[in-house]
Amino acid sequence: MKLEIITPEKKMFEGEVDAVRFPGIDGSFQVLRGHAPIISALSEGKIKVDLSNDDTDFDDFSGSIEPDSTNSRVVRLSIKGGVMEMQNDKIIVLAD
Repeated sequence: MKLEIITPEKKMFEGEVDAVRFPGIDGSFQVLRGHAPIISALSEGKIKVDLSNDDTDFDDFSGSIEPDSTNSRVVRLSIKGGVMEMQNDKIIVLAD
């Protein structure tokens, strides 16, 4: 599925992912391929992204992404809040 994370200043991330865990306002939650359409408010925290492959190029997003030291296919992005929408295996996050 495709993930896009956008802030007012820049695009933080764009790429193919297997799973994404979000800091929801009522607790964290995860979405996978084929998830029902959803819109949710997000609180301050980290978005955990399980990448589809190791070949993702992060040069355009330097400084925004924290790689996981134990798994090269997992990255985390810090947000201050926002909203996410998933529909037809495409996730768009408008983050602060």
